Parts: sequence; C-alpha cells; structure tokens
Amino acid sequence: MIHDLDLLDRLSAFDPIKFGGEVFRATRKSLDPLTPSTSGGRWAPKDGPAVLYMSTEGEGALAEIAFHWSQFYPLPSKPAALHRIGLTARRTMRLLRADLVDLGVDWARYGEMSYERSQVIGAAAAFLERDGLLAPSARWSLRNRSPIRGQPCPR
Repeated sequence: MIHDLDLLDRLSAFDPIKFGGEVFRATRKSLDPLTPSTSGGRWAPKDGPAVLYMSTEGEGALAEIAFHWSQFYPLPSKPAALHRIGLTARRTMRLLRADLVDLGVDWARYGEMSYERSQVIGAAAAFLERDGLLAPSARWSLRNRSPIRGQPCPR
C-alpha cells in the first residue's frame, strides 16, 4: 500500500506512548479472544494489517459487538463472552476526537460504518510501526483500544 506522505508526516508528530493494563474484548464464546480481525474494520482495510480490536472498558467492548451483531438477520444465536486481557504496548498512538477531525475523519459519520479515512490512518500507523492505537469509541463514550500488533501481557 502506498501511503500519503503528508499523513505520515502528521502522524509522525504524535509521540508514541507506552500502554499497559487491562483491556476488554467481546467475541463469540467459541472464538479465541486473541484472534485478530483480518477482514477489515474501522482501523484496517481488508487485506491490511491484522487488528485486535479491544476496549479500555467492558461496556465499550459489549457495545461494539452488540452493534455489529445488530447488522445481521437473523441475529446471531451463539453466546458471546467478555474477555479481560492484560496488554503491554510500547509505541501506541493516541488520537483524540479533535486529532481525528484534523486528520480528515468526518465526525458526524464516525459512528457509521464509513471507514475509508480511519482505515487509511490505521494503515499509516502500522506503517510507522505503532503497536497500538488509542482512539475514541464509535459505540461508547470512552476511548477504545485498537492495537495493531499489541502483545498480551504474560500471566
């Protein structure tokens, strides 16, 4: 993938931070919670970097899975599970609402499934070797944790 040099320059200005702590992921009960998404999503284009979407609060992870499952008819009948995961990331990019707007994300449509701009940002963050991305949740009033290559903490 070819990246926009202006975007890379702008993202490079965000100093990476260390992140360590507990995060949450809601999945089908039978799915390994450390299985990344490879089918595209808010922060990764289809066939882009694998992403392990997580949230800093359990309610955020549940809101995300509830939204996505609501898109299916009939609704999925398999049970879901909420997983607590210890996570350590050393080069995380933190983007606030104002940062996303400044980077070209249409905030009025952020809760929709229009991911074009955020996918470009996520792919550029991966190119810059950021191991995580902290960004506002589209489904819950908290910051979501969307590691690009974050490593679970050893237990």
